[in-house]
Formats: sequence, structure tokens, C-alpha cells
Amino acid sequence: MYAHILISTDGSELAQKGVDHGLSLADENASKVTIITVTEPFPVPSISAWGMEGMEPDRLKDTNTRHAQAILSAAQAAAEEMGLTVETLHISNTSPAAAIVDAAKTQGCDLIVMASHGYRGIKRVLLGSQTTEVIATAHIPVLVVH
Repeated sequence: MYAHILISTDGSELAQKGVDHGLSLADENASKVTIITVTEPFPVPSISAWGMEGMEPDRLKDTNTRHAQAILSAAQAAAEEMGLTVETLHISNTSPAAAIVDAAKTQGCDLIVMASHGYRGIKRVLLGSQTTEVIATAHIPVLVVH
């Protein structure tokens, strides 16, 4: 049914449910899989708030890259346990929703699988929702795992 599935993860426990579901779906359909994680740029005020003054931008970039690689390695290991071969993709310094939709298009995917943090009411309005933005802008079906 699906030839190429894009699975999005941020490394959280909830996102892992999306990874697991997407991998199961790929296994059942013999689909190609690309797993993506996206790191946003550090907002300048947050560097001070985290006590990270004086950290060079390259060092912050390296930290983001190491974190992303750890996330992707864990997802890749889960795929390998199922006997699946996957490609991994790290996009940095951009909006996760935009990067996910763009990657789905450029990779030729026909399904996006991602988890939703399930925020409701005012919390959703204040925090926004990457999942909602992907659903609104994607050109292909999006499977949301809760």
C-alpha cells in the first residue's frame, strides 16, 4: 500500500510509539523507510537561561548533531531488530513541520508517520503543534499516533 514511509521522531517516549507503529506498518507493506529528526536553532535568550553563555555556535551545533545522531541511532536499532533497513535524515536549524513536509516531498514518500503530543485547549494554542502544521501542509497522507 505504501512504498516509502517517512517516520518523524524527536526521541521522546511518545515519538517512539510513532516510530514503532511506522516500522510495523513498513514491515507489513515491505515499504522503504526514512526516519527523520529535526533540530530547531537555539533562540538567543534560551542560551542565557540555560547557563550556556560563552558557548560558541559551532559547539551548540555539535551538541545538536550528537543529540540527533543518538535519536536516529536508537530508531535505526529498533528497525534493525525487525530486520528492516532504513535511511536516516537529520535536518537542523529549521521548523520541524516544514522540514518534515519538505523531506517527504524530496524523498518521494507517500506516507508520513508521526506522534502527537496531544495538547488540548489553551495549551495547544500557546505551544502550537508541529503535527497539526504537518497535517495542514503535507501533500500526502499523515498517520498520527497517540
